[in-house]
Amino acid sequence: MLGEYRIEGRRASEIAASVERAVGAGELEPGQLLPPMRELATRLEVNPNTVAAAYRTLRERGVIETAGRRGSRVRPRPASTSRGSIRVDAPPGVRDVGKGNPDPSLLPPLGEALAAAARRNEREPGLYGLEPVDAEFGELVRAGLDADGVPDGPVAVTSGALDAIERVLAAHLRPGDAVAVEDPGWGSLLDLVTALGLKPVPVALDDDGPLTAEVERALEAGARALVVTDRAQNPTGAAVGAARAAELRAVLARFPRTLLIEDDHGHAIVDLPLHPLAGVTDHWAFVRSVAKAYGPDLRVATLTGDTVTVDRVSGRLGLGPGWVSRLLQRAVVHLWTSDAVDVPAVAQSYGRRRDALVRALARRGVEAYGRSGMNVWVPVADETGAVARLLHAGWAVAPGARFRMSSPPAVRITVSDLDPDEIEAVAEVLAATVGPAPARNYG
Repeated sequence: MLGEYRIEGRRASEIAASVERAVGAGELEPGQLLPPMRELATRLEVNPNTVAAAYRTLRERGVIETAGRRGSRVRPRPASTSRGSIRVDAPPGVRDVGKGNPDPSLLPPLGEALAAAARRNEREPGLYGLEPVDAEFGELVRAGLDADGVPDGPVAVTSGALDAIERVLAAHLRPGDAVAVEDPGWGSLLDLVTALGLKPVPVALDDDGPLTAEVERALEAGARALVVTDRAQNPTGAAVGAARAAELRAVLARFPRTLLIEDDHGHAIVDLPLHPLAGVTDHWAFVRSVAKAYGPDLRVATLTGDTVTVDRVSGRLGLGPGWVSRLLQRAVVHLWTSDAVDVPAVAQSYGRRRDALVRALARRGVEAYGRSGMNVWVPVADETGAVARLLHAGWAVAPGARFRMSSPPAVRITVSDLDPDEIEAVAEVLAATVGPAPARNYG
Protein backbone atom coordinates (compact mmCIF):
# COMPACT_ATOMS: atom_id res chain seq x y z
CA MET A 1 0.00 0.00 0.00
CA LEU A 2 2.75 2.48 0.97
CA GLY A 3 5.76 0.71 -0.50
CA GLU A 4 8.92 1.52 1.44
CA TYR A 5 7.56 4.65 3.13
CA ARG A 6 6.54 4.40 6.78
CA ILE A 7 4.27 7.01 8.33
CA GLU A 8 5.62 8.20 11.67
CA GLY A 9 4.46 10.20 14.67
CA ARG A 10 2.74 9.97 18.03
CA ARG A 11 0.61 13.10 17.85
CA ALA A 12 -1.93 14.00 15.17
CA SER A 13 0.21 16.94 14.03
CA GLU A 14 3.28 14.68 13.72
CA ILE A 15 1.41 12.03 11.72
CA ALA A 16 -0.05 14.66 9.39
CA ALA A 17 3.38 16.26 8.93
CA SER A 18 4.89 12.85 8.11
CA VAL A 19 2.35 12.25 5.34
CA GLU A 20 2.61 15.78 3.98
CA ARG A 21 6.41 15.56 3.90
CA ALA A 22 6.24 12.34 1.93
CA VAL A 23 3.76 13.78 -0.56
CA GLY A 24 5.92 16.86 -1.10
CA ALA A 25 9.02 14.69 -1.63
CA GLY A 26 7.23 12.35 -4.05
CA GLU A 27 7.54 9.33 -1.75
CA LEU A 28 3.75 9.14 -1.58
CA GLU A 29 2.33 9.55 -5.08
CA PRO A 30 -1.01 11.03 -6.16
CA GLY A 31 -3.76 8.45 -5.85
CA GLN A 32 -1.80 6.26 -3.40
CA LEU A 33 -4.01 4.62 -0.79
CA LEU A 34 -3.28 5.31 2.88
CA PRO A 35 -3.72 2.70 5.63
CA PRO A 36 -7.12 2.43 7.35
CA MET A 37 -7.16 4.55 10.48
CA ARG A 38 -7.38 1.65 12.92
CA GLU A 39 -4.59 -0.23 11.16
CA LEU A 40 -2.28 2.79 11.27
CA ALA A 41 -3.21 3.46 14.91
CA THR A 42 -2.21 -0.11 15.81
CA ARG A 43 1.06 0.20 13.93
CA LEU A 44 1.94 3.53 15.59
CA GLU A 45 0.57 2.43 18.96
CA VAL A 46 -1.71 5.45 19.28
CA ASN A 47 -5.42 5.98 19.80
CA PRO A 48 -7.49 5.69 16.57
CA ASN A 49 -8.86 9.17 17.33
CA THR A 50 -5.33 10.53 16.97
CA VAL A 51 -5.05 9.10 13.43
CA ALA A 52 -8.56 10.33 12.65
CA ALA A 53 -7.52 13.85 13.68
CA ALA A 54 -4.39 13.62 11.51
CA TYR A 55 -6.38 12.50 8.48
CA ARG A 56 -8.89 15.29 9.09
CA THR A 57 -6.05 17.83 9.10
CA LEU A 58 -4.70 16.40 5.85
CA ARG A 59 -8.15 16.58 4.23
CA GLU A 60 -8.56 20.20 5.30
CA ARG A 61 -5.17 21.04 3.79
CA GLY A 62 -6.14 19.33 0.53
CA VAL A 63 -3.41 16.70 0.80
CA ILE A 64 -5.69 13.64 0.91
CA GLU A 65 -9.27 12.81 0.09
CA THR A 66 -11.57 10.26 1.71
CA ALA A 67 -14.22 8.27 -0.15
CA GLY A 68 -16.09 6.39 2.57
CA ARG A 69 -15.36 2.68 2.61
CA ARG A 70 -12.91 3.06 -0.25
CA GLY A 71 -10.53 4.67 2.19
CA SER A 72 -8.25 7.70 2.15
CA ARG A 73 -5.73 8.39 -0.57
CA VAL A 74 -3.36 11.11 -1.69
CA ARG A 75 -5.24 13.60 -3.82
CA PRO A 76 -4.62 13.39 -7.59
CA ARG A 77 -3.48 17.03 -7.28
CA PRO A 78 -2.31 17.80 -3.75
CA ALA A 79 -2.84 21.42 -2.70
CA SER A 80 0.89 21.66 -2.08
CA THR A 81 1.43 21.34 -5.84
CA SER A 82 0.31 24.56 -7.50
CA ARG A 83 -1.22 24.32 -10.96
CA GLY A 84 1.05 27.22 -11.82
CA SER A 85 3.93 24.76 -11.65
CA ILE A 86 2.45 22.97 -14.66
CA ARG A 87 4.04 25.27 -17.17
CA VAL A 88 6.47 25.24 -20.04
CA ASP A 89 9.60 27.29 -19.54
CA ALA A 90 10.57 28.85 -22.85
CA PRO A 91 14.29 28.43 -23.61
CA PRO A 92 16.15 31.10 -25.61
CA GLY A 93 14.77 31.47 -29.10
CA VAL A 94 11.33 30.06 -28.23
CA ARG A 95 8.30 32.38 -28.41
CA ASP A 96 6.35 32.26 -25.14
CA VAL A 97 2.58 32.60 -25.59
CA GLY A 98 1.60 30.76 -22.44
CA LYS A 99 2.04 33.18 -19.53
CA GLY A 100 -1.35 34.89 -19.64
CA ASN A 101 -0.05 38.43 -19.16
CA PRO A 102 -1.67 41.54 -20.66
CA ASP A 103 0.09 43.38 -23.46
CA PRO A 104 2.51 45.82 -21.75
CA SER A 105 2.03 48.31 -24.57
CA LEU A 106 -1.69 48.56 -23.66
CA LEU A 107 -1.05 49.24 -19.97
CA PRO A 108 -1.01 52.92 -18.94
CA PRO A 109 2.16 54.50 -17.49
CA LEU A 110 1.90 54.65 -13.71
CA GLY A 111 4.33 57.48 -12.99
CA GLU A 112 1.86 60.35 -12.96
CA ALA A 113 -0.81 58.30 -11.16
CA LEU A 114 1.58 57.37 -8.36
CA ALA A 115 2.88 60.95 -8.19
CA ALA A 116 -0.68 62.28 -7.93
CA ALA A 117 -1.38 59.82 -5.11
CA ALA A 118 1.80 60.94 -3.33
CA ARG A 119 0.87 64.61 -3.67
CA ARG A 120 -2.53 63.98 -2.18
CA ASN A 121 -0.92 61.99 0.62
CA GLU A 122 1.11 65.07 1.51
CA ARG A 123 -2.14 66.99 1.98
CA GLU A 124 -4.10 64.12 3.53
CA PRO A 125 -1.65 61.64 5.12
CA GLY A 126 -2.76 58.03 5.25
CA LEU A 127 -2.83 57.22 8.95
CA TYR A 128 -4.33 54.67 11.29
CA GLY A 129 -8.02 55.05 11.99
CA LEU A 130 -9.10 56.24 8.56
CA GLU A 131 -11.76 54.45 6.56
CA PRO A 132 -10.21 51.49 4.69
CA VAL A 133 -11.87 52.53 1.41
CA ASP A 134 -10.87 55.93 0.04
CA ALA A 135 -14.06 57.95 -0.36
CA GLU A 136 -13.50 58.99 -3.99
CA PHE A 137 -12.37 55.47 -4.90
CA GLY A 138 -15.53 54.00 -3.37
CA GLU A 139 -17.78 56.49 -5.15
CA LEU A 140 -16.23 55.70 -8.54
CA VAL A 141 -16.48 51.96 -7.92
CA ARG A 142 -20.13 52.18 -6.97
CA ALA A 143 -20.95 54.41 -9.95
CA GLY A 144 -19.37 51.89 -12.33
CA LEU A 145 -21.24 49.00 -10.76
CA ASP A 146 -24.52 50.91 -10.92
CA ALA A 147 -23.95 51.61 -14.60
CA ASP A 148 -23.52 47.88 -15.25
CA GLY A 149 -26.59 46.80 -13.31
CA VAL A 150 -24.79 45.24 -10.35
CA PRO A 151 -27.12 45.30 -7.31
CA ASP A 152 -26.49 47.87 -4.60
CA GLY A 153 -24.15 46.90 -1.80
CA PRO A 154 -21.23 48.17 0.27
CA VAL A 155 -17.76 48.36 -1.28
CA ALA A 156 -14.53 46.77 -0.02
CA VAL A 157 -11.02 46.67 -1.47
CA THR A 158 -8.75 43.62 -1.58
CA SER A 159 -5.31 42.75 -2.92
CA GLY A 160 -6.45 41.26 -6.20
CA ALA A 161 -9.39 39.15 -7.32
CA LEU A 162 -8.12 35.89 -5.82
CA ASP A 163 -7.71 37.56 -2.43
CA ALA A 164 -11.34 38.71 -2.59
CA ILE A 165 -12.61 35.28 -3.61
CA GLU A 166 -10.64 33.56 -0.86
CA ARG A 167 -12.02 35.92 1.78
CA VAL A 168 -15.59 35.46 0.59
CA LEU A 169 -15.31 31.67 0.55
CA ALA A 170 -13.74 31.66 4.01
CA ALA A 171 -16.47 33.97 5.32
CA HIS A 172 -19.23 31.46 4.57
CA LEU A 173 -17.84 27.95 4.00
CA ARG A 174 -16.07 25.31 6.03
CA PRO A 175 -13.68 22.51 5.00
CA GLY A 176 -15.58 19.79 3.21
CA ASP A 177 -18.16 22.09 1.62
CA ALA A 178 -18.59 21.74 -2.13
CA VAL A 179 -17.98 24.65 -4.54
CA ALA A 180 -19.17 24.60 -8.15
CA VAL A 181 -16.39 25.90 -10.42
CA GLU A 182 -15.97 26.27 -14.16
CA ASP A 183 -14.16 23.43 -15.94
CA PRO A 184 -11.91 24.40 -17.63
CA GLY A 185 -11.32 27.32 -15.31
CA TRP A 186 -8.81 29.58 -13.64
CA GLY A 187 -6.07 27.33 -12.29
CA SER A 188 -5.33 29.55 -9.27
CA LEU A 189 -8.97 29.36 -8.22
CA LEU A 190 -8.98 25.57 -8.50
CA ASP A 191 -5.84 25.49 -6.33
CA LEU A 192 -7.42 27.86 -3.82
CA VAL A 193 -10.61 25.84 -3.42
CA THR A 194 -8.58 22.73 -2.68
CA ALA A 195 -6.18 24.54 -0.34
CA LEU A 196 -9.14 25.78 1.72
CA GLY A 197 -10.24 22.19 2.21
CA LEU A 198 -13.27 22.71 -0.02
CA LYS A 199 -14.44 20.24 -2.64
CA PRO A 200 -14.43 21.58 -6.23
CA VAL A 201 -17.36 20.40 -8.36
CA PRO A 202 -16.66 20.84 -12.08
CA VAL A 203 -19.24 22.70 -14.18
CA ALA A 204 -18.90 22.50 -17.95
CA LEU A 205 -19.27 25.65 -20.05
CA ASP A 206 -19.50 26.91 -23.61
CA ASP A 207 -18.97 30.33 -25.21
CA ASP A 208 -21.91 31.72 -23.18
CA GLY A 209 -20.53 30.63 -19.83
CA PRO A 210 -21.53 27.84 -17.44
CA LEU A 211 -24.10 25.45 -18.84
CA THR A 212 -27.40 25.88 -17.04
CA ALA A 213 -28.02 22.16 -16.64
CA GLU A 214 -24.53 21.70 -15.19
CA VAL A 215 -25.05 24.43 -12.60
CA GLU A 216 -28.42 22.95 -11.67
CA ARG A 217 -26.86 19.51 -11.29
CA ALA A 218 -24.09 20.83 -9.04
CA LEU A 219 -26.48 22.74 -6.79
CA GLU A 220 -28.90 19.83 -6.55
CA ALA A 221 -25.96 17.63 -5.53
CA GLY A 222 -25.24 19.95 -2.59
CA ALA A 223 -22.74 22.56 -3.82
CA ARG A 224 -22.92 25.44 -1.36
CA ALA A 225 -21.24 28.00 -3.60
CA LEU A 226 -20.92 28.84 -7.29
CA VAL A 227 -18.07 30.85 -8.85
CA VAL A 228 -18.76 32.35 -12.29
CA THR A 229 -16.52 34.42 -14.58
CA ASP A 230 -18.71 37.01 -16.27
CA ARG A 231 -16.41 37.90 -19.18
CA ALA A 232 -12.98 37.00 -20.59
CA GLN A 233 -13.12 33.62 -18.84
CA ASN A 234 -9.70 32.12 -18.31
CA PRO A 235 -8.77 30.02 -20.27
CA THR A 236 -11.61 29.83 -22.81
CA GLY A 237 -12.69 33.45 -23.35
CA ALA A 238 -16.33 32.63 -22.55
CA ALA A 239 -18.68 35.49 -21.65
CA VAL A 240 -22.09 35.13 -20.01
CA GLY A 241 -24.73 36.28 -22.50
CA ALA A 242 -28.14 37.76 -21.71
CA ALA A 243 -30.10 34.55 -22.34
CA ARG A 244 -27.69 32.41 -20.33
CA ALA A 245 -27.72 34.93 -17.48
CA ALA A 246 -31.52 34.77 -17.31
CA GLU A 247 -31.39 30.96 -17.19
CA LEU A 248 -28.76 30.94 -14.47
CA ARG A 249 -30.64 33.49 -12.37
CA ALA A 250 -33.73 31.30 -12.59
CA VAL A 251 -31.75 28.31 -11.32
CA LEU A 252 -30.14 30.31 -8.52
CA ALA A 253 -33.57 31.60 -7.44
CA ARG A 254 -34.45 27.98 -6.64
CA PHE A 255 -31.34 27.69 -4.46
CA PRO A 256 -31.34 31.01 -2.56
CA ARG A 257 -28.87 29.82 0.09
CA THR A 258 -26.14 29.38 -2.54
CA LEU A 259 -23.13 31.66 -2.12
CA LEU A 260 -22.68 33.28 -5.55
CA ILE A 261 -19.30 34.78 -6.47
CA GLU A 262 -18.89 36.62 -9.77
CA ASP A 263 -15.45 37.45 -11.15
CA ASP A 264 -15.40 40.28 -13.69
CA HIS A 265 -11.62 40.50 -14.10
CA GLY A 266 -12.16 41.30 -17.78
CA HIS A 267 -13.66 44.69 -16.94
CA ALA A 268 -12.07 47.46 -19.05
CA ILE A 269 -10.50 45.06 -21.58
CA VAL A 270 -13.69 43.68 -23.18
CA ASP A 271 -16.41 45.36 -25.18
CA LEU A 272 -19.14 42.81 -24.43
CA PRO A 273 -21.87 44.00 -22.04
CA LEU A 274 -22.03 42.67 -18.50
CA HIS A 275 -24.98 40.48 -17.52
CA PRO A 276 -24.65 40.08 -13.74
CA LEU A 277 -26.28 37.20 -11.88
CA ALA A 278 -26.23 38.77 -8.42
CA GLY A 279 -29.34 39.62 -6.48
CA VAL A 280 -31.28 36.35 -6.41
CA THR A 281 -29.39 34.57 -3.60
CA ASP A 282 -29.10 35.53 0.05
CA HIS A 283 -25.32 35.87 -0.09
CA TRP A 284 -23.36 37.07 -3.11
CA ALA A 285 -20.16 38.84 -4.05
CA PHE A 286 -19.07 40.66 -7.20
CA VAL A 287 -15.34 41.13 -7.79
CA ARG A 288 -13.43 43.38 -10.20
CA SER A 289 -9.67 43.62 -10.54
CA VAL A 290 -7.62 46.37 -12.17
CA ALA A 291 -4.87 43.88 -13.12
CA LYS A 292 -5.65 43.23 -16.77
CA ALA A 293 -6.36 46.83 -17.78
CA TYR A 294 -4.04 48.84 -15.53
CA GLY A 295 -1.28 46.45 -14.46
CA PRO A 296 -1.05 43.22 -12.41
CA ASP A 297 1.36 44.76 -9.90
CA LEU A 298 -1.17 47.33 -8.67
CA ARG A 299 -2.77 44.50 -6.61
CA VAL A 300 -6.14 46.25 -6.27
CA ALA A 301 -9.55 44.63 -6.64
CA THR A 302 -12.98 45.90 -5.72
CA LEU A 303 -15.64 43.86 -3.99
CA THR A 304 -19.33 44.43 -3.44
CA GLY A 305 -22.01 42.08 -2.19
CA ASP A 306 -24.70 41.62 0.40
CA THR A 307 -24.08 43.45 3.67
CA VAL A 308 -23.28 40.33 5.71
CA THR A 309 -20.69 39.09 3.22
CA VAL A 310 -18.90 42.41 2.81
CA ASP A 311 -18.97 43.06 6.58
CA ARG A 312 -17.38 39.66 7.26
CA VAL A 313 -14.70 40.20 4.64
CA SER A 314 -13.95 43.74 5.83
CA GLY A 315 -13.81 42.65 9.46
CA ARG A 316 -11.38 39.83 8.77
CA LEU A 317 -9.31 42.08 6.51
CA GLY A 318 -9.02 44.55 9.38
CA LEU A 319 -7.54 41.87 11.63
CA GLY A 320 -4.84 41.02 9.10
CA PRO A 321 -3.38 43.50 6.62
CA GLY A 322 -5.86 46.14 7.84
CA TRP A 323 -6.52 47.74 4.48
CA VAL A 324 -5.25 47.94 0.92
CA SER A 325 -2.91 50.92 0.61
CA ARG A 326 -4.85 54.13 0.06
CA LEU A 327 -1.90 55.31 -2.03
CA LEU A 328 -2.73 52.54 -4.51
CA GLN A 329 -6.44 53.32 -4.32
CA ARG A 330 -5.74 56.98 -5.07
CA ALA A 331 -3.41 56.05 -7.92
CA VAL A 332 -6.23 54.00 -9.43
CA VAL A 333 -8.59 56.95 -8.97
CA HIS A 334 -6.19 59.08 -11.02
CA LEU A 335 -6.07 56.40 -13.75
CA TRP A 336 -9.85 56.19 -13.87
CA THR A 337 -10.52 59.93 -13.86
CA SER A 338 -7.83 60.70 -16.42
CA ASP A 339 -9.15 58.05 -18.83
CA ALA A 340 -5.72 56.45 -18.89
CA VAL A 341 -7.12 53.39 -20.67
CA ASP A 342 -9.07 53.67 -23.90
CA VAL A 343 -11.35 50.71 -23.17
CA PRO A 344 -12.81 50.29 -26.69
CA ALA A 345 -9.33 50.48 -28.25
CA VAL A 346 -7.89 47.95 -25.79
CA ALA A 347 -10.80 45.56 -26.31
CA GLN A 348 -10.48 45.89 -30.08
CA SER A 349 -6.74 45.27 -29.94
CA TYR A 350 -7.15 42.01 -28.07
CA GLY A 351 -10.19 41.13 -30.16
CA ARG A 352 -8.41 41.58 -33.48
CA ARG A 353 -5.58 39.25 -32.50
CA ARG A 354 -7.84 36.71 -30.81
CA ASP A 355 -10.34 36.57 -33.68
CA ALA A 356 -7.56 36.44 -36.26
CA LEU A 357 -6.00 33.40 -34.59
CA VAL A 358 -9.34 31.58 -34.26
CA ARG A 359 -10.08 32.25 -37.96
CA ALA A 360 -6.59 31.21 -39.04
CA LEU A 361 -6.94 27.94 -37.16
CA ALA A 362 -10.44 27.35 -38.56
CA ARG A 363 -9.10 27.70 -42.11
CA ARG A 364 -6.71 24.88 -41.27
CA GLY A 365 -9.40 22.69 -39.76
CA VAL A 366 -8.40 23.31 -36.13
CA GLU A 367 -11.13 24.01 -33.62
CA ALA A 368 -10.48 26.92 -31.24
CA TYR A 369 -12.38 29.16 -28.85
CA GLY A 370 -11.95 32.77 -27.75
CA ARG A 371 -15.04 34.93 -27.48
CA SER A 372 -13.53 37.62 -25.27
CA GLY A 373 -10.36 38.53 -23.42
CA MET A 374 -6.78 37.67 -24.32
CA ASN A 375 -6.71 33.86 -24.56
CA VAL A 376 -7.54 31.22 -27.16
CA TRP A 377 -8.38 27.66 -26.08
CA VAL A 378 -7.47 24.90 -28.52
CA PRO A 379 -8.73 21.33 -27.88
CA VAL A 380 -6.16 18.63 -28.69
CA ALA A 381 -6.15 14.85 -28.70
CA ASP A 382 -2.78 14.47 -26.95
CA GLU A 383 -2.01 17.40 -24.66
CA THR A 384 1.48 16.37 -23.59
CA GLY A 385 2.51 15.55 -27.14
CA ALA A 386 1.05 18.77 -28.51
CA VAL A 387 2.89 20.91 -25.95
CA ALA A 388 6.17 19.11 -26.66
CA ARG A 389 5.83 19.37 -30.46
CA LEU A 390 4.94 23.06 -30.24
CA LEU A 391 7.95 23.71 -28.04
CA HIS A 392 10.18 21.92 -30.53
CA ALA A 393 8.70 24.10 -33.26
CA GLY A 394 9.54 27.27 -31.30
CA TRP A 395 6.32 28.04 -29.42
CA ALA A 396 5.72 27.66 -25.66
CA VAL A 397 2.02 27.36 -24.82
CA ALA A 398 0.17 26.77 -21.55
CA PRO A 399 -0.76 23.10 -20.97
CA GLY A 400 -4.49 22.63 -20.48
CA ALA A 401 -3.81 20.57 -17.35
CA ARG A 402 -3.32 23.87 -15.52
CA PHE A 403 -7.00 24.63 -16.03
CA ARG A 404 -8.82 21.31 -16.33
CA MET A 405 -10.53 18.94 -13.94
CA SER A 406 -12.58 16.55 -16.06
CA SER A 407 -12.83 18.53 -19.30
CA PRO A 408 -11.00 17.28 -22.44
CA PRO A 409 -7.31 18.03 -23.19
CA ALA A 410 -6.39 21.37 -24.72
CA VAL A 411 -3.74 24.09 -24.80
CA ARG A 412 -4.09 27.80 -24.07
CA ILE A 413 -2.51 30.52 -26.18
CA THR A 414 -2.31 34.12 -24.95
CA VAL A 415 -2.57 36.55 -27.87
CA SER A 416 -1.58 39.66 -25.88
CA ASP A 417 1.66 40.46 -27.67
CA LEU A 418 1.25 38.49 -30.90
CA ASP A 419 2.11 40.56 -33.95
CA PRO A 420 -0.23 40.22 -36.94
CA ASP A 421 2.43 38.43 -38.98
CA GLU A 422 2.96 35.94 -36.15
CA ILE A 423 -0.68 34.83 -36.10
CA GLU A 424 -0.47 32.93 -39.38
CA ALA A 425 2.83 31.43 -38.29
CA VAL A 426 1.54 30.09 -34.98
CA ALA A 427 -1.64 28.85 -36.67
CA GLU A 428 0.43 26.96 -39.22
CA VAL A 429 2.55 25.35 -36.51
CA LEU A 430 -0.54 24.48 -34.46
CA ALA A 431 -2.25 22.87 -37.43
CA ALA A 432 0.85 20.83 -38.19
CA THR A 433 1.43 19.70 -34.62
CA VAL A 434 -2.11 19.46 -33.25
CA GLY A 435 -4.10 18.49 -36.33
CA PRO A 436 -7.87 18.82 -36.74
CA ALA A 437 -9.85 18.09 -33.59
CA PRO A 438 -13.41 16.68 -33.52
CA ALA A 439 -16.10 19.24 -32.77
CA ARG A 440 -17.23 19.21 -29.13
CA ASN A 441 -18.00 21.45 -26.18
CA TYR A 442 -14.73 22.43 -24.56
CA GLY A 443 -16.31 21.91 -21.14
